[in-house]
Amino acid sequence: MLIYEFWDFGIEFYYFKLIIMTKFELQARTKKFHVDVIKLCQYFPKNAAGFETAKQLIRSAGSVGANYRAACRGKSKADFIYKIEIVLEEADESLYWLEISVGAELIKPEQVNALIKEATELVSIFNAADITAKKNKDATTNLKIAKSQNP
Repeated sequence: MLIYEFWDFGIEFYYFKLIIMTKFELQARTKKFHVDVIKLCQYFPKNAAGFETAKQLIRSAGSVGANYRAACRGKSKADFIYKIEIVLEEADESLYWLEISVGAELIKPEQVNALIKEATELVSIFNAADITAKKNKDATTNLKIAKSQNP
């Protein structure tokens, strides 16, 4: 995608890389996220704060992958949307626990920065999926209503 921005002193070009993933690639990505979180948590301190934070982080990261797989098997558009919203919440919760881990100095920032970036990207992906699915559901609903109102 190419976006033009005009300035008095010239033109700047912004290039955006469009990434298209299949549901299987996204399933693999969410699974890798969970595995990477598990590996990271091995380095948490062996105290109450470390154990509790690691437990919450592992659960939320695992829920991202598991619920995305469930969403892919959704029985209807409404079921898919419901499950994608859960995935979005869990991805955001994972991001929260990653940020807390750094803020509480349970782990060094350089050990977690890549996972924070991945969690942020997953939140963006699933937020966009939620918005798109809702728009598509509304468009389909409006078409059905329009058809039923015609004689």
